[in-house]
Amino acid sequence: MRYLLIALLLLPAFSNAQVKGKITDSVSAEGVFGVKIQSSEGQRSITETDGSFQIRIDAYPVKLYLQSIEHKPDTIQLDSETSFITIALPPLFQEVGTVVVSASKRDEKIEEVSISMEVLKPELIEAKGFVNLEQAVDQSPGVYAMDGQVSIRGGGGYSYGVGSRVLVLTNGIPLISPDLGDAKWNSISMESMSQIEITKGASSVLYGSSALNGTISVTSKEPTKEGEFSAKIQSGIFDNPKRETLKWWSKNPANLDLSVYNGKMFDTWGYTVAVNGFKTEGYKEGEQEQRTRLTGSFVFRPKKTPRLKINLDYSGQAEWVHSFIIWESAEFAYTPSGGLSSNPSDNTLTFQKSVRLNVDPSIKYVDQNNGIHQLKTRYYLVTIGGGSSFYEASLAQMYYADYSYQKTWNNAHHLTTGLTNSYNSVVSDVFGNHTSKNFATYAQYDFKKKRFGFTAGIRTEYFQMDDRAPDSEFTIGKNGNSIPVYPILRAAAHYKATKSTFLRASIGQGIRFPSVSERYSNTSNGAIYIFPNPELTPERGWSAEVGAKQVVKMGKWKGILDVAAFVNHYDDMIEFTFGIYNPDSIALNLDPNSPGYLYKWIGFKAKNAEEAQITGLEFSFSSEGKIKEVELRSLIGYTYMNPVSLNSDPDYLLTFSDTVSGMLKYRFNHLARVDIEAGYKNFKLGFSSRYNSFMKNIDQIFEENIVGTEILPGLQEYRANDQSGSLVFDSRISYELKEQYTFAFIVNNLLNTEYSSRPADVQPPRQFMVQVRYNL
Repeated sequence: MRYLLIALLLLPAFSNAQVKGKITDSVSAEGVFGVKIQSSEGQRSITETDGSFQIRIDAYPVKLYLQSIEHKPDTIQLDSETSFITIALPPLFQEVGTVVVSASKRDEKIEEVSISMEVLKPELIEAKGFVNLEQAVDQSPGVYAMDGQVSIRGGGGYSYGVGSRVLVLTNGIPLISPDLGDAKWNSISMESMSQIEITKGASSVLYGSSALNGTISVTSKEPTKEGEFSAKIQSGIFDNPKRETLKWWSKNPANLDLSVYNGKMFDTWGYTVAVNGFKTEGYKEGEQEQRTRLTGSFVFRPKKTPRLKINLDYSGQAEWVHSFIIWESAEFAYTPSGGLSSNPSDNTLTFQKSVRLNVDPSIKYVDQNNGIHQLKTRYYLVTIGGGSSFYEASLAQMYYADYSYQKTWNNAHHLTTGLTNSYNSVVSDVFGNHTSKNFATYAQYDFKKKRFGFTAGIRTEYFQMDDRAPDSEFTIGKNGNSIPVYPILRAAAHYKATKSTFLRASIGQGIRFPSVSERYSNTSNGAIYIFPNPELTPERGWSAEVGAKQVVKMGKWKGILDVAAFVNHYDDMIEFTFGIYNPDSIALNLDPNSPGYLYKWIGFKAKNAEEAQITGLEFSFSSEGKIKEVELRSLIGYTYMNPVSLNSDPDYLLTFSDTVSGMLKYRFNHLARVDIEAGYKNFKLGFSSRYNSFMKNIDQIFEENIVGTEILPGLQEYRANDQSGSLVFDSRISYELKEQYTFAFIVNNLLNTEYSSRPADVQPPRQFMVQVRYNL
């Protein structure tokens, strides 16, 4: 009888029951999939796609240990039998702040990143009315855009739309065209974007060629359980410029931008889809643009394998663009050289109709040891067409695959390693037919314990174009032995000095292989001829910086002050150099009908002309949040740069318009960016400005004559009359109605300032825009 009584008393503690439950995100209240659950008895389970789970319990009390990649670990104790429990896990980055991915291919607080980085949020993109990515990044501290080419801290100049030292990524995959080696800024979806991350300094260890100067990484929105729908219509009109000779129109040119986005996550699958249409009459005579874009994704998370995620992202755009790079004169700067003449030999206005298409299947799997396996692939098609077809000038294709593995141990050690393979094919009447292959391996180790952390990384890169010797050959020692792969190294450290003060230092190498167009372009535009140079070699360089971040908090408002000193060094830098490039077999003369006619052999050729170094200081301040009832956002920065040429070749130095300072061509000493927005109740008021100091040094030939002919008529006098640089102000105001409708009025170039981004590229006059947004 006594033993029976004891058994009855212990019966509740030995229930051998299945406990069911659900784990949710404490902020979004959505179910969290892939949470690893282990009981103190040794039983294991894992959450499904909706956060649900079940686990066997033999006796109470019992502890449940919870581990998640994106949430803080937790321990729950169950003292008595229960049939269902709900657990809310706080995300790793719960407080007001910014989480970035591109610096190390994993989530990090921006304060703890060991390299300079800026983040542009979609709220700023929408509020400013940007219609392409180039406009957006030009608002970031230390960055400037120049006629389709973007430079970070003076790393790039002007190279006629080919080659890029800044690597553009979408969802972690490079988006650089296989022929020109450039970024197609207007083809990147702004309507489905969740964040833009700008990394400053060489980032070649993780991302390879073209990341010599930094990266611009665009992340797309993920579908959510609640679903999201948004639509925007934006219409603008250009004001008359102050200078009457610039006004070529009788009716002010206008533009229209339409976009729609929808996304929804169901039990095991989800989707996003975005449509954009844009049309502008252009503020320059004859320059018009029209484009249509479809972007989206499909997401699948199998119920039986909750740690597996399958994605298919896609984007396709067709565009029709008229443009020119040579003005009629400084007096008529908005008119192309030759006007709108129907004779192609007189008219420098070009027409392109083109297609950009990328399809990106990817797989992500978290194994039982919480190791993350990812396979990202991309097919990228870029065409350059004209009157007869979308691909009459060039059809370029990229096939890309990257496998990576990530693993974290004891919340202190993190390893990222992987393989990348890329194959490019170009069929072109302008560049010829070419192929290239690029294979790389990489590894990066991150250590973080208490206040200190450091990073070490290595990459080996193999690159070959056509049947040439590999461009990635690396010479070892003084005896001249070489290997076909080029090694790239990176090291960094960061230290949390106080709760709100973060110190960092980093150094990294980089390499950029020549693009097909840099090696093989053979074309002309008006008086500018471009000649091929098959003997181009890769650019190499390194960048280093020391910096500090100071976090400032006031209630629900948070600001980050960043200070950095940097140095970027480049060897064999590719620059388009002016000269006379007739073959030795052809004698020059002045007979227009002769193969040796002088004018046919004067122009530009891409050369490994520069050894350069850029030193500087940068200050930036970003903030977001609320102070009492006022919502404040800001992005402010100032960059001082000293970009100097280390090339002592007197023939090359003769191409400089400024032979005294030794400054690199097409660079600035000072950049400043300001954007501040304040919101009270339903109203928001914003103000922004951009300042570029005077561009001291350009190609001298643009300020002189070629045998009595000016390439850019009036440029020398135009530049001499205004050496103060450019300072531009924008403003905006918006009103939110019922949390769904937003009405905005935007004025760009508020003071109607006349300014240029590069010689002979006078920027838009004042522009008025009306915007209506709907969010559900």
